[in-house]
Amino acid sequence: MSWSELALVVLVVAAVVVWLAWISASRLDRLHRKVVASRVALQAQLTRRAGAAIDLASSGLLDPAGAVLVADAAFAVVDDVAKSAPPGGELALDGLGAGREPAESELSSTLRSALGDGESVRELRATPVGEELVGQLAAAWYRAQLARRFHNEAVAQARRARRTWYVRLLRLSGHAALPRTVELDDQMPEGLTGS
Repeated sequence: MSWSELALVVLVVAAVVVWLAWISASRLDRLHRKVVASRVALQAQLTRRAGAAIDLASSGLLDPAGAVLVADAAFAVVDDVAKSAPPGGELALDGLGAGREPAESELSSTLRSALGDGESVRELRATPVGEELVGQLAAAWYRAQLARRFHNEAVAQARRARRTWYVRLLRLSGHAALPRTVELDDQMPEGLTGS
């Protein structure tokens, strides 16, 4: 094999490696964008759930102590959303923020204790206003659960892609942070699950 044939083979191999690296980097970028988009959707659904909880707490249908606890927990979530908004609107891959996940878990726990068992939820649903408010809360909660599952699956896909040897060797992920899953208590109360 002459030096020109060898140079041609090396050039073809280099072109194939660059092409594969470009495809892998593009795929990784799409996965990172998917993580960010799913996180935005999750944040929107969790904010909707907090809004539905505030509406229920202010309706007068809950007992006064439960209404105050639910409102406090929901406003803690809303306050954390306002505080944790990144300056300039940039989006990151690192979950919801340090205070948001515990605040969301606390809201779930507070709602479960305030709504009680299935019989309490049925009593709330006895009035048209209660039916509407509890229905809105149940729908928002269910969508938040789905959004969290989709987000965590997107994170798992991105992490799997980043673990491959060629992505690490060629540093195709650049300076992007490793995506984090969102771990929070989002178990619905007994009476809402059948809604």
